[in-house]
Amino acid sequence: MEVKFCSSCGAAMETRDVDGTERRACTAPECSFVHWGNYSIGVGALVMKDEKILLVRRAQEPGKGRWTNPGGYIEQHELIQETIVREVLEESGVEASVSRLVAVRDLPRSIHNVYIAFEMTYISGIPQPDGVEVDAAGFYSLEEMASMPVADFTKWLIDVALHAKGDGLIEDKEPVIAMAGYGLYRVPKVNNV
Repeated sequence: MEVKFCSSCGAAMETRDVDGTERRACTAPECSFVHWGNYSIGVGALVMKDEKILLVRRAQEPGKGRWTNPGGYIEQHELIQETIVREVLEESGVEASVSRLVAVRDLPRSIHNVYIAFEMTYISGIPQPDGVEVDAAGFYSLEEMASMPVADFTKWLIDVALHAKGDGLIEDKEPVIAMAGYGLYRVPKVNNV
């Protein structure tokens, strides 16, 4: 869908060359708004307890009836590590904390989707579905999952988490330069240097 009006000032938009790419840009001389595209950022959790993985069954499309890892989309002013903690709690009633970032999926399409998957540490809670987005939740072994309609992408994420070497990307809680409001992830420091 073509953007017709500026979301900054409301003026008409036109197509023009911006840095070598045709983009929609505001026609108002006092406004410099450029529409860079449509994007969405999703997050997903891989929470393990007693060698079982937390799964939820989708109650809505897309994927209604399929088992997936809990997750969702970030809010505009929410750090991704806050999003995934919130989504796991909302969808399953389970409290978990971020351990490491284990995978990224890039899916270019009309709304370009980036999905960031976190391995999380179980803290507490008995899986309970929210009754809106998901209608079932629980911890399942690989053997149990073999007879369940688990989404292909979730199967891939589980394989990534179970066979990951090293610490993955971890939150940098003490960056060399403090940057308030940033969510920073990095490979672990060697010998804490």
